[in-house]
Amino acid sequence: MKRTSWSAGLSVSADGVGVVAHAGSVGLRLLADRTGLTTELSKAMTRRSFTPVHDRGRVLVDVAIMLADGGEAIADIDVLRHQAPVLGRVASPPTVWRTLDEVTGGRLKKIATARARARRHVWAQLPGGLPASRVAGTDLGATVVLDIDATIVIAHSEKENASPTFKKTFGFHPLGVWCDNTSEFLAAQLRTGKAGSNTATDHITVLTDAIAQVPAAHRKDLLIRADGAGSSHKLLDWLTEQNRVRGRRVEYSVGFAVTEKIREAIKLVPAKTWTPASDADGGVREGGDVAELTGLLDLTGWPEGMRIIVRRERPHPGAQLSLFEERDGWRYQAIATNTTTGQLAFLEARHRAHARVEDRIRHAKDSGLGRFPSREFKINQAWLATVMIAADLVAWTRLLALVGDAEVLATCEPKALRYRFLHVPARLTHGARRRRLRIPESWPWAAAIVAVFANIAAIPQPA
Repeated sequence: MKRTSWSAGLSVSADGVGVVAHAGSVGLRLLADRTGLTTELSKAMTRRSFTPVHDRGRVLVDVAIMLADGGEAIADIDVLRHQAPVLGRVASPPTVWRTLDEVTGGRLKKIATARARARRHVWAQLPGGLPASRVAGTDLGATVVLDIDATIVIAHSEKENASPTFKKTFGFHPLGVWCDNTSEFLAAQLRTGKAGSNTATDHITVLTDAIAQVPAAHRKDLLIRADGAGSSHKLLDWLTEQNRVRGRRVEYSVGFAVTEKIREAIKLVPAKTWTPASDADGGVREGGDVAELTGLLDLTGWPEGMRIIVRRERPHPGAQLSLFEERDGWRYQAIATNTTTGQLAFLEARHRAHARVEDRIRHAKDSGLGRFPSREFKINQAWLATVMIAADLVAWTRLLALVGDAEVLATCEPKALRYRFLHVPARLTHGARRRRLRIPESWPWAAAIVAVFANIAAIPQPA
């Protein structure tokens, strides 16, 4: 048999009817409705004496679904317009442009409030309660962990407020906060490319917005993690002041620069004081040790109760070392924290888990953050708001829908989730005054997809 015989008699025509290409994305739209997000966004976008053909809250949800589905440009909304037999009328690209242009600074705040209200309902429905953040083979219990970090988004053309970056590229330097417990994208600020990495004012603004996104019942125990950009007097003073809020405990774990004073303190650490570091599973980290430098440093001017912990490890081949590190063959990293209890190895491993934020950033860039569509900064800010909504919808799908018979999809990254679920084809049939999406029975994840839709339909709507 010839190897090309499979294509014998195959022809292609554009006359198919009742076919839905990205049927899984319908589930995200249902989720937005069931959690109350669509309704809340509609309220946030309401304008007096203006009744649009396309509800603006619905448009924002559809743009977020488009981004979660892999869209990269406003014109990609046409993929959802193709699904009109299921979704009804979907806004055109010009309407999407107008909607984003209507998102003023005041409406951005209202959108944030709408997201917070929907999040409160979602967290109340979580089976088993809020997931615990896992560190070194254990978990942090009820602590809500907020990871803050910035990233570079390259602009390939002249756009408002785009500028050269510290990495010698050109574009923007947004700052965001993610919840490690749930992978939600809580808050972000779009900044020019030359914005500083350790701008305390920006950190405080974004963290304030992020904490406001956390339901009030869960703000009692917070952990803020950041890289070295967070080790500024102003930010750490602000974090310390948050502990004065009645009924709230805020701990921090931030990277700390290995300065000459730190190096001098390291020289004073007795050899027997170094203890083995922990790996990601809680075991002993080969070639790594930790020690505390707090008592060996003059921390005058820093917040009361701040501790300095240092980790040393043998560098990997080809690593760039400082002259100090080359002298004794160790590579050093330091962190600052106000946590008073716990073994040093655990506290250092807890901070190292901040690296998970890099995955969150990568996923966000794969869902709209990697490209801003407009020359206008205002529209790009609105686009960033839809990126956060898209990330939340995917996170809520994992938390509420990818359970039980659908758990096989729970570990999928965005691209795999699209390949297996969001982009699944289906046939739309009508009968007995009902519409039915029929997933191909040969699809490997057909049973899981049916379970996803059933789980979404079971979410109680907000009162």
